[in-house]
Amino acid sequence: MKQNLITPQRSLNKEMEKWLNEQIVMEGKSSAYYLSMASWCETKGYNNSAEFLYKHSDEERGHMLKLFKYVNQAGGHALQPEIVDIKHTFKSLREVFEDVLKHEIQVTKSIHEIVDRCLTSKDFTTFNFLQWFVVEQREEETIARRALELFDIIGEDGVGLWTIDMEIGKLHGLDDVAPAHR
Repeated sequence: MKQNLITPQRSLNKEMEKWLNEQIVMEGKSSAYYLSMASWCETKGYNNSAEFLYKHSDEERGHMLKLFKYVNQAGGHALQPEIVDIKHTFKSLREVFEDVLKHEIQVTKSIHEIVDRCLTSKDFTTFNFLQWFVVEQREEETIARRALELFDIIGEDGVGLWTIDMEIGKLHGLDDVAPAHR
């Protein structure tokens, strides 16, 4: 019996497809998590931090779509992730950005694990594709660390939180200094 497939042959093995779909879940959850953080910041009057996080929510969705397209174009089937268990309240603005850094480190570790699996399975095409994510994660962690440094440099007393929120708004510009790989 002949199958009627648009893409009759796959270059992506089933195991790699599974790992990439797991990363799709992580990127989708990142987008939802940052959207929740942005909403919390906006309701607390941290408008610059909210805009920063809204933008990052969109970027994370873009990362998810980049993976989606790769999986499908390589003959696999990307799956829409179910997003659950998103944190909606935070004790402080500092906690928001502590969570951002922790989350970005988790995403970096996940990308690195998939890259390692690419090498083990000799999937050099996926390895090459994921290099963009490797560089992107270094940038994401750097920006998250910079945001957290502001709390220690400026301090949270008096107009400190207002100033931190203003400075976090300026972190958007760090994306513009990123290497030309985008």
